[in-house]
Amino acid sequence: MSPIPDRSASSGSLSAVQRKGVQTLLQIAPVVDELGARFAAAGHEIALVGGPVRDILLGRGSKDLDFATSARPDVVERLLAGWADHVWDIGKAFGTIGCRKGDWVLEITTYRSESYDPISRKPAVEYGDTLEGDLSRRDFAMNAMAVLLPSHQFVDPFGGLEDVANQVIRTPGSPEASFSDDPLRMMRAARFAAQLGFVPDPLVVAAMRAMADRITIVSAERVRDELVKLVCADHPRIGLDLLVSTGLADHVLPELPALRLEVDEHHRHKDVYEHSLTVLDQAIDLEPRLKAADPELELPDFVVRFAALIHDIGKPRTRKFEGAGKVTFHHHDVVGAKLAKKRMRALRFSNEQIDQVGKLVELHLRFHGYGTGEWTDSAVRRYVRDAGALLSRLHVLTRADCTTRNKRKADALRSAYDDLEERIARLQEQEELDSIRPDLDGNQIMTILGIGPGREVGEAYKFLMELRMEHGPLGEERAKAELLAWWAQR
Repeated sequence: MSPIPDRSASSGSLSAVQRKGVQTLLQIAPVVDELGARFAAAGHEIALVGGPVRDILLGRGSKDLDFATSARPDVVERLLAGWADHVWDIGKAFGTIGCRKGDWVLEITTYRSESYDPISRKPAVEYGDTLEGDLSRRDFAMNAMAVLLPSHQFVDPFGGLEDVANQVIRTPGSPEASFSDDPLRMMRAARFAAQLGFVPDPLVVAAMRAMADRITIVSAERVRDELVKLVCADHPRIGLDLLVSTGLADHVLPELPALRLEVDEHHRHKDVYEHSLTVLDQAIDLEPRLKAADPELELPDFVVRFAALIHDIGKPRTRKFEGAGKVTFHHHDVVGAKLAKKRMRALRFSNEQIDQVGKLVELHLRFHGYGTGEWTDSAVRRYVRDAGALLSRLHVLTRADCTTRNKRKADALRSAYDDLEERIARLQEQEELDSIRPDLDGNQIMTILGIGPGREVGEAYKFLMELRMEHGPLGEERAKAELLAWWAQR
């Protein structure tokens, strides 16, 4: 264990990395130094470890900090008492105690030495004796660095600092051993490539390709969580390409690589797979529109990104060749919505997210009937009603789905959608489209028709809703007359 070495003579990039890291470390020093002093006074070792150290070296920083310690969980709890604002023990069975100190969220884990069941991937948690041993069991060398406290000694037994400087993803030991211990690390490699822009070492990629089927023993929930992090990264395309090229996507999201062989109907793209990644890129660029529509929405937005990625997954199932080189994908929106829901259910997504992504996939083609503004006000109302709370996301997805290289056509599509949004805004102001409903409610319907609750009330309500969508607000008197005429003709 030694202070951060001065390697500026051999690598100017290392020196730059260190300078960034020192500046960020100084910003959190009061918290980490106080914690380090408490543990040192009690005769225990503690170190800042893992991702936070990597991010400090990158100048990224975070309010979430991870620590490793020689102290057992019960001792950790005692040492935090009276210092932390709040302490929780939800991870105590795995040796982790969490706490909050001011704006900082800390997780402190006793040194561990884990053995893995190669069939179930469930670790048997055993406490370790040394920091170096704890670091050796981590996923990648860039995450196997530590800063001892309160001395600020830098511990880097596997060359993580150099990997950060060179932007490389390597494992502490052999990739095969690491991925055998926990196959999810293969997805984490793709996620870090997307988040950090780092390049996986060739040996890491080779092991991912050779061991891709091992991902099947990992729980759907863990796979889902990694997929969400990857899709919400700064450059998800990099990670998704890695999943596809190594064969991992064949097991976790097979609908994605299936798009590679499907030429799209416009013949403007190499294949639908490349088109889908481009739509994702463009949806990311358009995300600020979501924030403008809903300032409370947290970005990045997984729902719109994932819908952009998989909006065309129905095309392989619906492809037909109709002569003269023409290819069609009729109803791929409906089929794609069903496939999206099925895959998301398998990955244990929430019902809300499943419904949201499925609805966006189902609606992503609707705008293409708009033309140059031929829709009636009734059609615009139905578009808004069907999108519901997803309208701003549908705006983003539909705009992102324009990937033609024909500038004239692209400009025409943007102009048409601008026009649609302006019409929606005018109708929303005039008619409160966000809360659109018939001019008469259920109680009024029963009073006017002299009936009680039942199926007929629902039919009458649906009739009035159709009138409202077709003609806009009718007013109570006209709605009453239309209702009575409808009732008389039944």
